[in-house]
Amino acid sequence: MKILLTGSAGFIGTAIGHALEADDDEVVRVDLMLPQAHGEGAAPGGTHQLDVRDAVADPAGVWSGLLDGVDAVCHQAAVVGAGVTVADLPAYASHNDLGTAALLAAMHDADVHRLVVASSMVVYGEGRYTCEVHGDQVPPPRAVAALDDGDFENHCPHCDATLGWSLVDESARLDPRSSYAASKLAQEHYTSAWVRQADASAIALRYHNVYGPGMPRDTPYSGVAAMFRSSLERGEAPRVYEDGAQMRDFVHVSDVARANVLALRSVVGEGPGRFAAYNVASGHPVSILDVAERVAQGTGTSADQQVAPEVTGGYRLGDVRHIVASPERARVDLGFQAEILPDVGLPAFATVPLRA
Repeated sequence: MKILLTGSAGFIGTAIGHALEADDDEVVRVDLMLPQAHGEGAAPGGTHQLDVRDAVADPAGVWSGLLDGVDAVCHQAAVVGAGVTVADLPAYASHNDLGTAALLAAMHDADVHRLVVASSMVVYGEGRYTCEVHGDQVPPPRAVAALDDGDFENHCPHCDATLGWSLVDESARLDPRSSYAASKLAQEHYTSAWVRQADASAIALRYHNVYGPGMPRDTPYSGVAAMFRSSLERGEAPRVYEDGAQMRDFVHVSDVARANVLALRSVVGEGPGRFAAYNVASGHPVSILDVAERVAQGTGTSADQQVAPEVTGGYRLGDVRHIVASPERARVDLGFQAEILPDVGLPAFATVPLRA
């Protein structure tokens, strides 16, 4: 296959590029090299430093030339992170929403009608919750007063019992609760509209918490596992919000890359008119406190010398309590199953090379 890969110099994009080339696919690399993600470094060799927002306004024919002969586009370029303030909204809308729309229009002009787009678990908002008495429930946003009192759980609106978490599948409600989440859902909506209008096919991969070698260190693009590791390297206790019992799914970047390769092969090999979304997850949920403890275990220090995580009781507005995915649809349709599970990958993460 010949694949145009946007966001190719990023954490996940780099891993996807390597995985494609290991399968003897041709990769056309594109990355804007945003300073907040990459610092001030130059683009890696072979990378076209371009802005996807310019793809449709292309008087020099740069994008049409790059798209020539491409079998599919793997669209990873995005501004990520939760969005700290309302002032961040235009950046998410511009890079993620407008960028995706411009790319889709340019693809149509170039007669390229196969796409894999990076989405995220954040499109779900809160996960799936069940009351033992009243069944499935959709909790409202957690009240600030309850969070201040240290009550971090969601409660049944009928009996006030603590709701238990269940696995979220791709048919779950979509309820984005941050500017980043809203932009990822918009990317999915633009893609599904393009599929219908352009007689195309596309797959959206809803990544859960991705970690592994090459992850950014101490930037707005860092994940919680990288932040825990950085604290340990400074000799400080990893700071865990709430009570540490928040449940998540952590998936290794090599598994995410392999999911993209499988999705690209699927979408290139099928007929037009299909849009599907898939969870990309390990299928092995862990609590945030467990994440901190497992990263600490991988530092090589003895148990009595390890810096214990600090459970702060603090919280961040907009955070969800639990979000844990079912990867079953990806297993059945794409043949994807995670190979590096958290009990192995998280301790190993303590010593893998990160990106400055």
